[in-house]
Amino acid sequence: MIDQKVILRDINKNNVPKYIKVVNAFKESIEANVFKAGDSIPSINEFSKDYSISRDTVFKAYTLLKKQGYIKATPNKGYYISESQKRVLLLISTFKAYKEVFYHSFMSYMSDNVIVDLQFHHYNIKNFKSMLNPDNGKYYKYVVMGFDHPEVTKSLSQIDSEKLLLIDWKANLGCSGNFVFQDFGEAFYSALQKASKQLHKYKALSFVYPEFTNHPIESVEYFKKFCANYNFKYSVCNNSKDLKVTQGTAYICVNDRILYELLEQTTEKEYDLGTDVGILSYNDTPLKRFTYKGISVISIDFKEFGAKVASFVTSSNQPLQTYLDTHLILRDSL
Repeated sequence: MIDQKVILRDINKNNVPKYIKVVNAFKESIEANVFKAGDSIPSINEFSKDYSISRDTVFKAYTLLKKQGYIKATPNKGYYISESQKRVLLLISTFKAYKEVFYHSFMSYMSDNVIVDLQFHHYNIKNFKSMLNPDNGKYYKYVVMGFDHPEVTKSLSQIDSEKLLLIDWKANLGCSGNFVFQDFGEAFYSALQKASKQLHKYKALSFVYPEFTNHPIESVEYFKKFCANYNFKYSVCNNSKDLKVTQGTAYICVNDRILYELLEQTTEKEYDLGTDVGILSYNDTPLKRFTYKGISVISIDFKEFGAKVASFVTSSNQPLQTYLDTHLILRDSL
């Protein structure tokens, strides 16, 4: 037996249930290579006696460890460590079409011994804190899409920086650790520059930044800067109820709900998309290649995004700090 090697600390401190602490102790011991596949572990009675923990607590811990695939029980022989399992928390905002591309790319790089716990915080700080709480379960790696809220940084500080990867948007997180981010400022400005010839076909530009969006506000500031530098007449629509498609205007939209509204109004008014009205959307999806004549987009490559994030999980604690390339894809909508 090697029960004395179990890394079990502070069993009586804070309000975390004791059985969760036992579960986390085994996970930490496995990650530290104290236990390897096939190693025996103490019986429930032995662990209870050696660590002065109730039998019911140990039973609950072992039951959860079996359910999560970390240990197995063999009749008349006892408990053993299963084949190495690594659990990863993937905590993102919402699940949309472009994030589905990212997710499937990410999962394609995961080996059979990696279990990915996919969670959505929906920009709700209570959800975020609850799902990220390290006392709820030790993860091998944490992949987290943060957002602009004062309590997000505090919650992130509880996670071992070597195990944490921030993705998508820097927000105001002051990140100095691992990250894979988009650039919603200068890279967005550069994409608009590349589209300036097409945009000059129109009398005015309108950035539709509706009240319900969580798209980074810095894109609006760089849009205004671009329009000022290139002498475009422009407006910013902050209320979706005020959105009225007019001939001779090119619209920039940051979510699909607004894109559908723009397309619907363009059709109803019998405007010719790409001539009378222009549309430049954010975030490419397979459907945008075929909608109407094809929707022009500013976007990262979400397959590349998934691959980059996966490399953080599959590598052995190699640091990762990178910004993804932002691309302009011109189609007939502009």
